Amino acid sequence: MKKYQLAGIGNAVVDVIARADDSFLDLMGIEKGIMQLIERERGETLYAAMGNRVQTPGGSLANTIAGAGALGLKTAFFGRVKDDALGRFYADAMTNEGIAFVNAPVEGAELPTSRCMIFVTPDGERSMNTYLGISSELGPEDVADEIAADSEVIFLEGYLFDKDKGKEAFLKAARACKAAGGKAGIAISDPFCVERHRADFLTLIENEMDFVIGNEAEIRSLYQNDDLESDLAAVSAICPLVVCTRSGDGVTIVQNGVRTDVPVKKVVPVDATGAGDQFAAGFLYGLVTGREMETCGRMGTLAAGEVIGHMGPRPEASVQALFKNAGLL
Repeated sequence: MKKYQLAGIGNAVVDVIARADDSFLDLMGIEKGIMQLIERERGETLYAAMGNRVQTPGGSLANTIAGAGALGLKTAFFGRVKDDALGRFYADAMTNEGIAFVNAPVEGAELPTSRCMIFVTPDGERSMNTYLGISSELGPEDVADEIAADSEVIFLEGYLFDKDKGKEAFLKAARACKAAGGKAGIAISDPFCVERHRADFLTLIENEMDFVIGNEAEIRSLYQNDDLESDLAAVSAICPLVVCTRSGDGVTIVQNGVRTDVPVKKVVPVDATGAGDQFAAGFLYGLVTGREMETCGRMGTLAAGEVIGHMGPRPEASVQALFKNAGLL
């Protein structure tokens, strides 16, 4: 039995969430519904413009790890924060949730702790403006081989692919985990990440990954066949397990050539922030605990359904209770 059932490596970002209408987005020059990387000055301007802010520890992969931990998995997270107020808040919050926060806040770091200003419009769309700060400097020196090796599954965040040192950290973590008998997977994170690093993404998926999770746009961006079925077939040919979330059209899972489609009930989200992250948490809970693919998919959709019913990227209700009510436990 390994010490950790699931470990993640990704950006350690403090999420700052506020409601806004479309006219505010237009006024501030915020592009709706996507994640934009911003500079420090822009981040300070947007932060000052936010009303009724809700502050939580975030980052896509960290949200997944927190969700899986809340379901009962033993979890660890590799992330980089500065020893400043936000960094200490982040490390303490993760630790208080029972997650092993592997890397201590860095004293005397030049860059501050990362933060993401998230504006949620009445239709539930979230527009994310991220100042990456110190988290973008995560590299192989931040990955402890012994922790990666002591994890059953390690999950990687595609956003970190923007720097070579992030790619090196991925490879180090994945190889240490797999060499000790574990499995490694990646969240594609964003089509724009693929646009910038398509060749590297495909090489990593084909040669290092046991599974890949992405939404329809992300999966289609890998091969650009302009047809989801063709793209799914192409990715499935190089990776044993491919999971594609399709919003209201459900989830498609292809494991070793066997396809499973899981339907979902369409709803209007209160806040779509974290839907993909919590889907991954539910799915990985099922995977780690040995469930069938259909059950893994249903667990993912239930976890995502919970989080889109309220503000914020992490569950408020007991997702495990939802699983029990649905007859999955």
